[in-house]
Formats: sequence, structure tokens, C-alpha cells
Amino acid sequence: MTAWSVLVSADRFAAERLYRHEVLEIVGLPGADALRPADQVALVADIEPPIVFALATVAASGTDDPDDPGDEEGGPTADRGALRLSYAMRLFDAPFPAARLMPLDGSIQEIPAAAVDAIARAAPAATEQKWLVSLDMPIEAASAAEAVRQFWTYVRELGPAELPAFVSPIDDELSMQAFVLGDEANQDPEED
Repeated sequence: MTAWSVLVSADRFAAERLYRHEVLEIVGLPGADALRPADQVALVADIEPPIVFALATVAASGTDDPDDPGDEEGGPTADRGALRLSYAMRLFDAPFPAARLMPLDGSIQEIPAAAVDAIARAAPAATEQKWLVSLDMPIEAASAAEAVRQFWTYVRELGPAELPAFVSPIDDELSMQAFVLGDEANQDPEED
């Protein structure tokens, strides 16, 4: 089994942080033809400093990912020559410094399989917890159904860049925190 590091653009990394996908597709990556199904991959964000944000395995190509919003017919990832990587371990909340992995000298490079194992061992144990996530906004409308239509229009148009999502553990609603673009955001106008 071969292991690789794959450099992911800062924009794509930001999008991957916002939405949960089961598969990451990358089109037009030089050297992608060297990767084979089941190869292990450390996904490295092309930010400063670079971080490993996930571990993945190379998936067989030629199938659609129903979870990928860009994967519709003719969409940007509809190219069946795309490199398809199935997430094995997400490290978004506790990324691994890429400098500890290896020097980066390209978009794709072979790395020791032991490096992937070291990242997996260093990752904090993931424990599932129930969360309460909400998005509230006052809407004036003639009916409840119209209010719902306006709500979904606002969500689609404003999206995660402008609408804060509020999250708290299900048994501790008083510890609610606001998140915008996947990062904690202070929503108190008195504190800037």
C-alpha cells in the first residue's frame, strides 16, 4: 500500500470545512494518475502554515458522489477523470502540522505509510456528542408558508458567510456559541 500527500487549495479547504462531504474530488491535479484505489492520502491545506486536515483513501473513479453539490451532470466535478478521495479521518478541529509530516515539494508526493499512521495516532480520539444547531431570523410574511419560503431564500442567498449558526451541547444550551464560515464568531454588538 502506497501513501501520498495531496495539496488542496486554500479555497477548496475552506469549502471542505463548511460542508460535510464523504468524498473529495479534485480535477486537473498534475500527477494524480500515479495514485491507485485504496492508496492512503494525507490531505494538506495550502495555507500558511500548511496543515494536514484529513486522511483519506483513493476511491475508484467513475461514480457520482450524491453528497457533492458540484457533482451534477455537467457540473465542475462531473469530469470522470477526477481524483476521488474518500475521507477516512477528519482533522478539521485538530489539524496536524504538515511540517512534521514532510517537506512539501509539489501538489502530490509519495510519503512513508508510517507518516499516515503517525498522524492517525496523534489525532485526538473522536467522541460523538449530540449538538443543538439553530439558525434564527425574524421574517415578516403574510403566512407561515411564505415565511418559510423567505427563510430558505435568505439561507441560500446569504449562506454561511453572512448567517451565524448557533451551536451548543444538547444538555448545556447556555454555552451556545455562534459560528460564521466554520469559525467561532462573537455576535455581541457591544464587544467588537
